Amino acid sequence: MNITWKHGIRRAALALALCVIGVGVISSFAMKGTATATQQQPPARGSTHYSDWLMTEVHHQLALLPHYSIFDNLAYSVNGATVTLEGQVVHATIKDDAENAVKKIEGVEKVVNNIDILPPSPDDDQIRMAEYHAIYSFPSLQRYALGSYAAIHIIVKNGHVTLEGIVDSQADKDTANVRANGVANVFSVTNNLKVEPGK
Repeated sequence: MNITWKHGIRRAALALALCVIGVGVISSFAMKGTATATQQQPPARGSTHYSDWLMTEVHHQLALLPHYSIFDNLAYSVNGATVTLEGQVVHATIKDDAENAVKKIEGVEKVVNNIDILPPSPDDDQIRMAEYHAIYSFPSLQRYALGSYAAIHIIVKNGHVTLEGIVDSQADKDTANVRANGVANVFSVTNNLKVEPGK
C-alpha cells in the first residue's frame, strides 16, 4: 500500500463478552497517542470483570497501532489469559506490532497470531484506491471519513473485496455495497458491514 490513512477515525468496535470468552473487532483506526488510557490495574483474574477489562485493553492497544488503516482489518478473541488475533493487513509490520502490543498487556499469558498478510499486488493497490474513492466520495458516506464516525474498511485480496466495519443504517450498508460493486476489475464484493445497534 502506498498511502497510509492517518486521520483519526475512532469508534468503539463491536465487543461480545461471554463469561471468560470474548470476541471483538477493531473497526476503527486512530493516530498514535490519541486514545485515552484504560484502567491501569486489571481486576482479579477469574473475576466477572476480568474478561471485560481484557477485551477493552486489547481493543485499546490495537486501536493505537500507528499504521493500521482503512485497508486493514483486525479482530480478536479472548479466552482466559489467551488472546487470539485474526484479520487481514497490508503490511507485515502491523501483524508484528499487534502481537507485540497485546503481549505487553498485564495478565496476557499467550498470544495466538492468525493475522493474514495480504499478498503484494499493484492491481489490488489500484482497486483499494478506486474503492476508497467510490465509497467515501459518495455524499451519504462521506461522514464515515470524518470525526468520530466508524470507518468502512476495504480489504482487497486478489481482486476480491470485503467491506468491514460499522455503519449507522442498513441504507448506508446497502449504498456502500452498491458503490463497491461498481468499481472496475473487482471479481466479488463481500459486505460484512454491521449496522450499529439502536440505529
